[in-house]
Amino acid sequence: MDFSAYKDIYVFAEQRDGEIQPVALELISKARELSQVTGEKVVAILAGSGVAEKARTLIPYGADKVVIIEHELLKDYVTEPYTQAVFQAVNVFKPSILMFGATTIGRDLAPRIAARLGTGLTADCTKLAINEETHEFEMTRPAFGGNLMATIKCPEHRPQMSTVRPGVMPKATPDNNREGELIGFEPEFDESKFVVKLIKTVKAQKASVDITDAKVLVSGGRGVGCKEGFDMLKGLADVLGGEVSSSRAMVDAGIMPHDRQVGQTGKTVRPSVYFALGISGAIQHLAGMEESETIIAINKDKFAPIFSVADLGIVCDLHKVVPLLTERLKKEIAK
Repeated sequence: MDFSAYKDIYVFAEQRDGEIQPVALELISKARELSQVTGEKVVAILAGSGVAEKARTLIPYGADKVVIIEHELLKDYVTEPYTQAVFQAVNVFKPSILMFGATTIGRDLAPRIAARLGTGLTADCTKLAINEETHEFEMTRPAFGGNLMATIKCPEHRPQMSTVRPGVMPKATPDNNREGELIGFEPEFDESKFVVKLIKTVKAQKASVDITDAKVLVSGGRGVGCKEGFDMLKGLADVLGGEVSSSRAMVDAGIMPHDRQVGQTGKTVRPSVYFALGISGAIQHLAGMEESETIIAINKDKFAPIFSVADLGIVCDLHKVVPLLTERLKKEIAK
């Protein structure tokens, strides 16, 4: 098939309340890396109302161009207006590759864009690459319950689309000397298709930091056992200025909330230090934390898979080690 009309790597730059989301910068950084192989431009699509002033903030991270879709109907995310606007832009500019963050917005928007374009979509990717010989876009994601990784290609349709989990791709150091082009795009809305209206936005108050932003994570698994066990982990996290997270087992048991879950069905994190306490290290959990800079594991089972990725491993009962470690750190910090 002739794909000569399709070119460049496009990223949907997600924003909420006018603030560019970290996953957008992560994907632009990755697109910049991929473009070194393809020789194409990196283009961001920024949609919203009153967001034009944020467009230039995308250029230092690797965007060569930013397509700005400004309209009052895009002030808040509602599926149909955003789908119409982004679909029209993609139809005009014809990207070769189009990437979205696998957020609640990205997971809602991307499949609708793919369906209207008649192309494929690889969801929840954890790795993206360009084959240097064929120049095909290779999208890798967990498959069969996370028991293996599948690499998927889209050779017969364009654009090649993917959603990528937040936190998987490292964010580049911004280069404030980079220059880029801003392009305005005006969509034409068919408001007869608008069957959903946003009546009110209610934001939940969160007392703690999102675990994807934490530099230190103290994560507990089945070995922690109970809420009191996680109170012990919080003591260690507080000393280190970190956050508490958990494996899926503790979320399923109702001990920890879902927004604290690390793993394939939770969040992907890459903190400076990750404590894996009482976590066996199933592949589904490893998929969410194996890119952490330093991994410290404590587990009674010396054959636990978590030790295969740990930088430091302690074979012991965590209920004995954690209180001693917490007290020792308190003394060291107090000096």
